[in-house]
Amino acid sequence: MVLIQHIMDKMKDNKFKMHFAKLQSFAKPWLSYNEKIDGKYVKSGEDNQFPQHLIELYNKSSIHAAATNATIEAIIGGGLTANNEDYLKRANKRESWNDIYSKVSTDFKLHGSFALEVIWSLDRTRIAEVYHIDYSHIRAKEKTEKGRIPGYFISNNWRQYQNPSKQDIDYLPVYNPNRAHEEPSQIFVSEQYRPGMDYYSLPDYNAALKIIELDTAVDDFHNNNIQNGLAPSISITTFTDGSDDDRRAIEKALRDNYSGTGNAGALMYLDVPSPDLAPIITPIPQNGADGYYVTINDLVVQKILTAHRITSPMMLGIKTEGQLGGRDEVIDAFLLWQNTVIAPMQQDILKDLEILLEVNYPDITIGVATKQLYSDGTVEEEIITSVEVSDEENEQLNEENDDNNISTI
Repeated sequence: MVLIQHIMDKMKDNKFKMHFAKLQSFAKPWLSYNEKIDGKYVKSGEDNQFPQHLIELYNKSSIHAAATNATIEAIIGGGLTANNEDYLKRANKRESWNDIYSKVSTDFKLHGSFALEVIWSLDRTRIAEVYHIDYSHIRAKEKTEKGRIPGYFISNNWRQYQNPSKQDIDYLPVYNPNRAHEEPSQIFVSEQYRPGMDYYSLPDYNAALKIIELDTAVDDFHNNNIQNGLAPSISITTFTDGSDDDRRAIEKALRDNYSGTGNAGALMYLDVPSPDLAPIITPIPQNGADGYYVTINDLVVQKILTAHRITSPMMLGIKTEGQLGGRDEVIDAFLLWQNTVIAPMQQDILKDLEILLEVNYPDITIGVATKQLYSDGTVEEEIITSVEVSDEENEQLNEENDDNNISTI
């Protein structure tokens, strides 16, 4: 306190000058998934960018991306199968149903749901085409009095809609075969129940978003530390009593000459007219920072894998120091993951796809070709099928959608 008061007194007397270089701070707001009605649609997150933030974290965190990709590849497996393979050949003019399945599997893992555009035939008796819609592009319309979502707005750039009530946004009503004549194009959105969420699904790893964000922050810190070179490893104090321009020139010269990976180990040479004017160069000790970040990294890896329900990091090729592990551990971890994570996700997706495929092919039975690893190390191909949807459940879904006050915009 005495030192601070001394500095303050000197500054008041205009006899003391101090210059600080700009310090970069990390103050990224927390990723909110709150739902908020705003004009025509319901926001996904406080800034309406929650799905986009999920994509950003997926692209930035190597551990999270590896776990996500492994899950997606396992869900896709050997692709869709059917009792008649011709049923799967064409979903639209350019894609097969396997192409659609790959895309919805990605969205299902990344966002916890997926969306499809359903286009009815001219006579409205068949589904003519089905197209994948990026789940991050959709926002729900406010629910009706009976608690049903009537439709979804679609945009690939939600930042542009500052006043949604006065701007035109593409809109599709929810899927309902009973309204095919009135609505030739509809949207089918997979509904996955999540406590506390009325409009949108959440990914299964949602509880680990803070730790995934920490993983990206640690990477940024180390990258900036290496690229900048000077900070925070040393402190340089000069006695030039120069102007702001003089100080900026000195700082720029130091950064140009000594920062960056290309200048590692470079010689620092200074020439001053008097020893009294020599700058003070003080190394800043790291105080065990290396060990601290190793601990943080181990914590990050463990929590991210836990969120993805991957019990052994060796499944992703990550070897834990000091852990013996081996073939039996990997097999047991894979069996647990395959049966408690992958198979249920496959069944949820297949159940929804079968609803659409049965419109054109009432006798269809679909599944996913999966290579099943057994505890004895043998591998066999197995077909994961959907949980059967009864005619009564389909009829109930259509009746609920009929109750919606659906209107075009």
